[in-house]
Amino acid sequence: MKDRIDIDCMRAALPQAKAAETAYGVKRDVPARLRGILSLADFETAARAVLPRPLFGYVSGAAEDGLSLAANRAAFERIRFRPRVLVDVSNRSQSTTLFGTSYASPFGIAPIGISAMSAYRGDVALATAAKLEGVPAIMSGSSLIPMEEVQAAAPGTWFQAYLPGDPSRIDALIERIRAAGFLTLVLTVDIPVWANRENNVRTGFSLPLRPSLRLAIDGMARPRWLAGTFLRTLIRHGMPHFENSFATRGAPMLSASAIRDTTGRDHLAWSDIARIRDCWRGNLVIKGILHADDAKHAAAIGADGIIVSNHGGRQLDGAVEPLAVLPEICSTVGDKTVVMMDSGIRRGADVLKALALGARFVFAGRPFMYAAAVGGTTGVRHAIGLLRDEVDRNLAMLGKPSIHDLNRGSICP
Repeated sequence: MKDRIDIDCMRAALPQAKAAETAYGVKRDVPARLRGILSLADFETAARAVLPRPLFGYVSGAAEDGLSLAANRAAFERIRFRPRVLVDVSNRSQSTTLFGTSYASPFGIAPIGISAMSAYRGDVALATAAKLEGVPAIMSGSSLIPMEEVQAAAPGTWFQAYLPGDPSRIDALIERIRAAGFLTLVLTVDIPVWANRENNVRTGFSLPLRPSLRLAIDGMARPRWLAGTFLRTLIRHGMPHFENSFATRGAPMLSASAIRDTTGRDHLAWSDIARIRDCWRGNLVIKGILHADDAKHAAAIGADGIIVSNHGGRQLDGAVEPLAVLPEICSTVGDKTVVMMDSGIRRGADVLKALALGARFVFAGRPFMYAAAVGGTTGVRHAIGLLRDEVDRNLAMLGKPSIHDLNRGSICP
């Protein structure tokens, strides 16, 4: 019944959505079924009505009590803007350049694991939408589509790797990433062991997936997902495998080795990252930094960028929110490396607050996964457009002609 109410609410919003498009001068051709979605939060509501309970729980959930998840949002809410008035902002711009590539907006799509279970060919949908909209997408190493297919569909996509525990497997994986044509490698370093995600257990999600009556009922309760994503994937591509954990194909989702293949990282150290830096000639980004000393270490070994992140609250519960440590980290590394941020971005205002505190770029994950589940590539493009419009409007009202004009004077912590 609740799903029916959610859908009816979206339909009731259609007239307001069309009026908003006219009022703000939006030119995008948004399909009728998406016009009632006015914000990234609306995509989350809509995705709840599309995804089976275990999958929605997996995407939305966090570690243990969700303290870091809640703190990520609260950090943005504590910051206020200090706008300037009577500034000519008629030619405002939010474009920026990272690693020699120009992007239309200062935000991108964070890596999202097993996205092809939530949306048909999810990794391709996310990467293609980002390419069409002129922003970067980071493909997850825990994805179910071969990296080569995604790079071919959307050249310029970044690749995020979870390093295997065996050095020989690390070398082979890095070589495969290079051969696939990726120019930017993102190493996630905040997952030495798997987190305690009790939410997954409560909602019925597990790796490996275990067929059960409950799982079958949850799937049949979402016929659109069952036919359009799960069965369509099985018929056209067979049982999903973890395709990119190693240089060779990984385990199927139903295999007990699916989880074993992702353990054994607790001995990895900075020396392993330095060794990768020596052999990787592309852009190297270290993701999962929350301490200034670690940021300094990343810069010292030659990392081109770092992403200040607490994994969206999905790893160490109680870890500090990235926005709180962002100024210190930016001050520590200076111009030695590009400082980016993720965790908690939901509005254009959030993007600008992070930039004002020193970030060069930000990423969001869950909202774009919800958008892919609801509308595929078109849904993700609509989500990017909504966030871009918010950045544009807020820039104008802040009295800033460009995102590069943002600084600590633009906000009041």
